[in-house]
Amino acid sequence: MAVELYLDLFSQPARSVYIFAKINNIKFDFKKITLFAGDQYGEEFGRVNVMRKVPALRDGDFCLGESIAIMTYLSEKFRTPDHWYPADIQKRARVNEYLSWQHTAVRMHGSRVFWLRLMIPKMLGEEVPKDRMAAALEDLDVSLQLIEEKFLQDRPFIAGDDISLADLVAIVEIMQPLGSGLDVFETRPVLSGWRDRVRAAIGPELFDEAHQVILGAQEMANSMDTSALLPFKPKILRLFL
Repeated sequence: MAVELYLDLFSQPARSVYIFAKINNIKFDFKKITLFAGDQYGEEFGRVNVMRKVPALRDGDFCLGESIAIMTYLSEKFRTPDHWYPADIQKRARVNEYLSWQHTAVRMHGSRVFWLRLMIPKMLGEEVPKDRMAAALEDLDVSLQLIEEKFLQDRPFIAGDDISLADLVAIVEIMQPLGSGLDVFETRPVLSGWRDRVRAAIGPELFDEAHQVILGAQEMANSMDTSALLPFKPKILRLFL
């Protein structure tokens, strides 16, 4: 029986799991969860992930949340190529270092910029104070600089010569601001060169497919029914403003 993956490709972590499963030819049932429609609050999904977040995995009676836990589970269950999560303790440590750092750095800052630039003004109709936007952009810039200077340095990929889970988790987060019209690669040749290597390693077709939804976010925001978001407006504003 194939594993079930509950995903919304609007979500960065869901994209990383999707790409990882596809590139490693892991058979899975794609269970689409549309976050903006509130599917995560449905009864069925609640039995899979009580945290009500995507991605989520069900493998028989075993259920699992959190993208990194899911990808490491899949890598061990399906014995994916070593470069994704290296057996070499120092290479694995580099991967783990990035995965441990990114939650409160590029993930948080990239998401915040995306919401401040697009989702809050376009979908919630709220004006974003200029000082909040400036601070969010500065925080994102610091995180991107650390990726270049600390995590990449002069290496092709974060853990060395080959793509790993660290690069996969990094790229989906860094692509998120592009959905709001902010090209974070434009003035960063080191980062854009790494992006090109990651895209080539994943395969341009799969890379572009996985990011199609987020790169169309501006168009979506102009046409989407936002009524499902309104009950959560106060929480969203507290989180991002």
